Amino acid sequence: MSELHSKTVFPYKWKAFLAVALSLVTMVMSMSITILALPVIALDFEATLREVTWVVLGFSLTVTSLLLPMGRLSDLIGRKVTLLCGLSFFSLGCLACYWTNSLALLVAGRVVMGIGAAMGQGVGTAIVVSVFPPEERGKAIGSHTTAVAIGGAAGPVIAGLLLQHYPWQVLFLVMAVPAGLALMWGFFTLEDEKIGSFQSTDRKFDLHGACLSALVILIFVISINSPFPSQYTIWMLGLGLPLSMVLLSCFIRHQNRVESPLLDLQLFTNPVFTFAALTRIFGFMSRAASMLLLPVFLLNIRGINEGMIGLMMLVAAVGMGIGAQSGGRLSDHYGPRRFMIFGFMVAICSTTVMAFFHRESSVPLILGALFVNGIAMGLWATPNQVMTMNATPKASYGPVGALVNLTRNTGNVTGQAIVAAVMTAVMSLQGFNIELSQVGILPGSIEAFLYGWRFSYFVIIGFISIALLGAFLSRSVQQPGLRQSF
Repeated sequence: MSELHSKTVFPYKWKAFLAVALSLVTMVMSMSITILALPVIALDFEATLREVTWVVLGFSLTVTSLLLPMGRLSDLIGRKVTLLCGLSFFSLGCLACYWTNSLALLVAGRVVMGIGAAMGQGVGTAIVVSVFPPEERGKAIGSHTTAVAIGGAAGPVIAGLLLQHYPWQVLFLVMAVPAGLALMWGFFTLEDEKIGSFQSTDRKFDLHGACLSALVILIFVISINSPFPSQYTIWMLGLGLPLSMVLLSCFIRHQNRVESPLLDLQLFTNPVFTFAALTRIFGFMSRAASMLLLPVFLLNIRGINEGMIGLMMLVAAVGMGIGAQSGGRLSDHYGPRRFMIFGFMVAICSTTVMAFFHRESSVPLILGALFVNGIAMGLWATPNQVMTMNATPKASYGPVGALVNLTRNTGNVTGQAIVAAVMTAVMSLQGFNIELSQVGILPGSIEAFLYGWRFSYFVIIGFISIALLGAFLSRSVQQPGLRQSF
């Protein structure tokens, strides 16, 4: 009787979800939590800000380049082993960063953390989708998206509070704690037969394809978001982008010929799957680009301190959580497409309001726009992921789950790079070829920034419009017992 009560109160699907959510919150947080610490780390190691940027870039490059191979690896060794190994690597990387005494070792520790994060993120979506029935998929993915929002928003807040009283090394010790808890919970809770492991009958790993996919991502990301001195930027773009495209064509050709591909490219013959993937990339391009410029505006134009900025960003995360839960549950009943379209429409409206922010914009107006923009994010992101997984056979959940995270990361880095370039170009044309941190110090720099801000946000609205078009062109996959959308 007590066992039956336990299953009713806390069903297995939520136990498995908790393991994934704990790991996801920690891994996403590890990106945002370190950004605020970069100036302190640079001072400690007597490094330039460009050098210390590798603390963030080393992690993000590792995660993004390894996501697809790790998704396929989970098919071979099991999803439980993959997640637990990922949490182990992540925890060891955190401890290495905590004890390090050089910048090089710190970056190495971040790479180890990135390997772990790639394993965890690569398998997390597949686990969540597998343990929930199809009629609850929206609710599950909505909760998954909420975990992403919590991780992204919690990082700056925790960093801001801790850095006031403790050295930056403590940040990595703090991240190791929830990772360790997730490791123990997953070890005792997860069962391969219940989380959908070994769906694929193909037991071979495409090492050649894994290397090609990693090279494509590495070269593409470094080309558009170069950490090297600015005089090399044009060379990186001119050489790196064509090379990444050549390698991408080689990867596609290899995947179509190899017996055991990393990703079944036949999935892209389904227009639902293709449009969902493209829509996701442009959607996250808009989101990441918007969040890139916002802290500069709040700090340099509105004069709001870093701690308050972190708390204001929580408002967007709360909105995203509400939107993700609502969009997910509504998708379960009515299909995902209509809510994805509505989410992008709301995003266009809120982004337009943000485009006209100025130095006298009130805090309530800013908070309101952030909240609505967060709701819009959840409203389109969750149905988009539902649509993608609905169009995916069970045997491909692992690689496609990794692809979902890959499109998010690719969209993030691409959107940030484009908008940063736009803002730099617009300000340069006005005679302000300066670092964003100097905005507000030089006479006339605020006006130049606000002009670039409006121009950049119109570019962001363009990203959303493309994503909205993709949502209109897609066709929703009918789930059992659901009314077809549109």
